[in-house]
Amino acid sequence: MDYRSVISENIAKLTEIPVEQVNKLIEIPPQKDLGDFAFPCFILAKSMHKAPALISSELAGDESLKANGMFNVKNAGPYLNFYIDRSAYASDIISRINKAGDGFGSSEQGKGQNVIVEFSSPNIAKPFHVGHAFTTILGNSLARIYDRLGYNVIRMNHLGDYGTQFGKLITAYRLWGDEKALDEDPINELLRIYVKFHQEAKEDPSLEDSARENFRKLEEGCPEEKALWQKFRDMSLVVFRKLYDRMGISFDNYNGESFYSDRIPAVVDMLNEKGLLEESEGAQVVKLDEYDLPPCIILKSDGTTIYASRDIASILYRKETYDFDKNIYVVGIPQALHFKQVFSVLKKAGYDCADNCVHVGFGLVKFKNMAFSTRDGNIVLLEDLLNAAVEKTREVIVENNNLRGQDMTEEQIDEIAEKVGIGSVIYTYVKSGREKDIVFSWEDMLNFNGNSAPYLMYTYARIRSIIRKASESGIASSSDPSVLGSLTSDDEYEVVSALAAFEDSVKRAASTYEPFVVSRVLFETASAFNSFYNNCRILGDDIDRKDSEARLALCEAVSNVLKAGLYLLGIETVERM
Repeated sequence: MDYRSVISENIAKLTEIPVEQVNKLIEIPPQKDLGDFAFPCFILAKSMHKAPALISSELAGDESLKANGMFNVKNAGPYLNFYIDRSAYASDIISRINKAGDGFGSSEQGKGQNVIVEFSSPNIAKPFHVGHAFTTILGNSLARIYDRLGYNVIRMNHLGDYGTQFGKLITAYRLWGDEKALDEDPINELLRIYVKFHQEAKEDPSLEDSARENFRKLEEGCPEEKALWQKFRDMSLVVFRKLYDRMGISFDNYNGESFYSDRIPAVVDMLNEKGLLEESEGAQVVKLDEYDLPPCIILKSDGTTIYASRDIASILYRKETYDFDKNIYVVGIPQALHFKQVFSVLKKAGYDCADNCVHVGFGLVKFKNMAFSTRDGNIVLLEDLLNAAVEKTREVIVENNNLRGQDMTEEQIDEIAEKVGIGSVIYTYVKSGREKDIVFSWEDMLNFNGNSAPYLMYTYARIRSIIRKASESGIASSSDPSVLGSLTSDDEYEVVSALAAFEDSVKRAASTYEPFVVSRVLFETASAFNSFYNNCRILGDDIDRKDSEARLALCEAVSNVLKAGLYLLGIETVERM
């Protein structure tokens, strides 16, 4: 049963607020003595012409809010607090979770709706550093979340495979390129010559002129320049796909900026026909004064295209090809103005699909005393970070394996270390709000007792061990509602309440574009479970069998939610650690 919806519908009947708005306002109180759900009455003050505290007091006495005894309702200041019958609550939540398994949280909310998620979008011929991982991990998680809610998700990797930097690379390759080095390690060789170009250009500005000329030839489709560009693109994709496979990430479409270059003339014609294109210092722009935005450049003074023109062309193509209901761009916060301009140009041109385009920004990735700059060659490669995380995780697993006298093989240790190490990196990007900057810390990433992937994965593995041990003793979890209804102690109820928040967290993560809403519930669930585990016996001769069966069902529900949630974040679980 969806308790939040029942509360929302009943409050809506007593007020003038739409049920959807009530649902969004309902909160989970920070303390259990304040109930399981709470509704703030501030929004009612204006329409009811009363103080919020008085409104909550009056509504608390309305019998319809008790839903035939399902809730006990109390007011606390301006809040209406709803207390659920523990026995019925535990039985309902655990039954539904274990019936759904690790697919819990699925819905048909998005049935028939197309959602495009553009993410990763690395620049061809440049190394994949830890900054690129933010969009990659965040976008992959959002795509999985929307998919879980029944949307038809199209994963797009809008490759940075066009622009003046390719003119620079072509110039650099012709001057300093090493064919053998390019074949053996394409990204590093292309990085070497790209860095060298900028170093040499400081002394010889004519190199910039050469680069601009090479890009102009590329845009015109000159065979030699296009062949070199295609070579750089193909080699880079081989490297990128290897990294994506390692992280369990896939895409439906790799159309990069170059794909839309021949569609830009149609965009320019359209803007001209609508009288929106104006000349400004030789460039062609669309003025956006009515949106309080600076003019959007469509064509530069030399006639070459720019990001905005290619993005406008891409949106029109996507609408025509996919008829999207939502078009999400997972791109860093510094690009916020760019997307406001692009969407506003389309809106001004009369394209309502602009209203369904969303920029999902995110913060910066930092190490202490280190900044990222491909141009200067000062970067931290994502592959190096993953390798280091896996190696450090392996050391911990080997130590634990020896201390506990376990008999894991080297192959098993390697497999677990790979999943936990990569999981620890992924979780670092999704455990906090996406707009917060990330400062990497090995201590935090690999903490088996804090808010980390290893902590969540270890909790899952611990539960699977308990279930295996119970099975060996001939004890299984119960699905009997009367047995599950016995899970009413404070420790048990803390776990049930944490589990109950998962379904809504998936929906809220989608509506706010914040995977951390899911990660937060997972951490709260794991913390509640470990407290329960330390205070309550699950197996043993001195425990009533029905109590064991009920608590095993609770364990199973926690493992299902942890597995479901970790999957949505892009993290695999392990059965042993």
